[in-house]
Amino acid sequence: MARQRGLVRVEGTIGDIIFYRSIDGYIIREKAPSNAEKILTHPNYKRTRENIAEFGRAAKAAKTLRYAFGPIITKARDSRVTSRLIREMVRVIQTDQLNLRGQRKVANGEAELLQGFNFNAKGVLSTTFKAPFQYMLDRAMGNATITVPPFNPEKMLVAPASGTHFRLFAAAADVDFTQGKDSTDIKESNYFLLDTQQPTTTIHFQMALPTASTHVLFLALGIEFVQELNGNKYPLSSGAFNACALIKVDRVV
Repeated sequence: MARQRGLVRVEGTIGDIIFYRSIDGYIIREKAPSNAEKILTHPNYKRTRENIAEFGRAAKAAKTLRYAFGPIITKARDSRVTSRLIREMVRVIQTDQLNLRGQRKVANGEAELLQGFNFNAKGVLSTTFKAPFQYMLDRAMGNATITVPPFNPEKMLVAPASGTHFRLFAAAADVDFTQGKDSTDIKESNYFLLDTQQPTTTIHFQMALPTASTHVLFLALGIEFVQELNGNKYPLSSGAFNACALIKVDRVV
């Protein structure tokens, strides 16, 4: 390591030489050799290689799930949904009891750990939408339903001040994490007024899935707030109040 002298100070990289400013002044040093080859081959890095392999599978699984629910995630998501979902997928992988460390997979883990996951951490479904609902997931018949009895929006919703209407949406997905494929059915309700004492009508969603599937099944419920102007309904710019969560995750044990 050497110090820079003279009137002109340089910051940056030229070839294998790095010029930078530190608390000790302007410093010159040579680039450290890459550890990439050592990590890939040296016995001391075996655990690191295992972690890298499993993190890669977790990232791939998170991408598969995000694609399955893509149309509804765009309504209710935060800027860190990808990293949060990958972290949860790592937890699922770590529960795989069939494969050795480094070879564990989401498909063999406890996918039900994903139940309750909110795609928008700023808009949690359980605190935004407080009305009771029932759901059913029939793997053998390939049927999925969510039923929301009539409720008073003013009492059961935490809504943004700028919103005038809301609607619910639901999705059921059959996700094959091994092949990176999905079969998803998405439904939306009619719009309802927010500023009213009148209860909604019963909201019923019925979605179709492949029959007798052996893949992981997911059921999601969400809410979207909009503002009506001149008869047109517009999504709110921030979307911070919109919520969507996985309310049921089912796997073959």
